[in-house]
Amino acid sequence: MYARFAFVAGLLLLAVCSHAQLLPTPEKQKFHFGKPQNEEGGYTQTIKVGNTIYVSGTVALTVDSAGVSQVYRIISKSLEQFGAGLQHVVKESIFTTDIEAMKAANQYRKLAYKGDYPTSTWVQVSRLYMHEARLEIEVIAMLPDK
Repeated sequence: MYARFAFVAGLLLLAVCSHAQLLPTPEKQKFHFGKPQNEEGGYTQTIKVGNTIYVSGTVALTVDSAGVSQVYRIISKSLEQFGAGLQHVVKESIFTTDIEAMKAANQYRKLAYKGDYPTSTWVQVSRLYMHEARLEIEVIAMLPDK
């Protein structure tokens, strides 16, 4: 009984893997500040697939007016490469080592969005990938259908 089950499970796994190999790879347009991608870190700052733009976490060393404003300027620059802006952002994730400082600096985030806010998740973490960073924000933007 077990041998038959293992055989059927193996065939099913083979069929799924074969099907996955037949699926086309999505066309990705990439932007990484003048380079195709960051080879050392193994990531790309921004990727556009279809009408969706994904912007990697953008960091600041401080969670204050300067740090928050800097992050949104860099995110805006990343979005501009695909003809988009912060008005196209539909989802943002904020990671910080000091959520109270981010709450206090929220007015600078709100200025960046000019009253057109996306969905947002805010999370306090013990540290970020870049050890000295205190804030990291990633966003997803949608371009209108053409």
